[in-house]
Amino acid sequence: MIFKKLYDRVLVWAAHPRATAYMAGLSFAESTFFPIPPDVMLVPMMLARPAQIWRLAFICAAASVIGGLFGYVIGMWAFEWIEPWIQKLGYAAAFANAIEAFDRWGFWFILAAGFSPIPYKIFTIASGVAGMPLLPFFAGSVIGRGGRFFLEAVVIKLGGESAAERLRGWVDRMGWLIVVVVVVAFVWMKWIR
Repeated sequence: MIFKKLYDRVLVWAAHPRATAYMAGLSFAESTFFPIPPDVMLVPMMLARPAQIWRLAFICAAASVIGGLFGYVIGMWAFEWIEPWIQKLGYAAAFANAIEAFDRWGFWFILAAGFSPIPYKIFTIASGVAGMPLLPFFAGSVIGRGGRFFLEAVVIKLGGESAAERLRGWVDRMGWLIVVVVVVAFVWMKWIR
């Protein structure tokens, strides 16, 4: 019931007059430093404001891409400042893998990262550290992040209120599954590896 209550609370927040600005800020921050993905706020807002569904997807994607550019700049010019933070949060291995993947796949990797459940900030900062050319980074971000948020809009548009009810019915199970996955990943990275 914890996650259903949080979900219901976010639905209330989605009706707030400044909700769009909050969602855009969350989307920007998630691409740079914040751990919570914007989908948590975007999907309930789409459900609460079906007439604005495409506008909300666009704002979320645009804020995410702009935040991604900021993450890219951090990686390119200020990595020494944030490297201890990456280590402390346990993102070091994922970050090293991201750097290696940029060398191999570049544009395709950042495009796939836009859809990935792995925190997007890892990819944006790593792309700056790796010196990925800016134009492919930007194009991959636009297609990947835009694709993710517009795909959510299509699902909500097609599913309507029944999609909202199904989502609400599954939210506790999904929430606890995410908690279990995070705990298992933490234990594996900390003690088993």
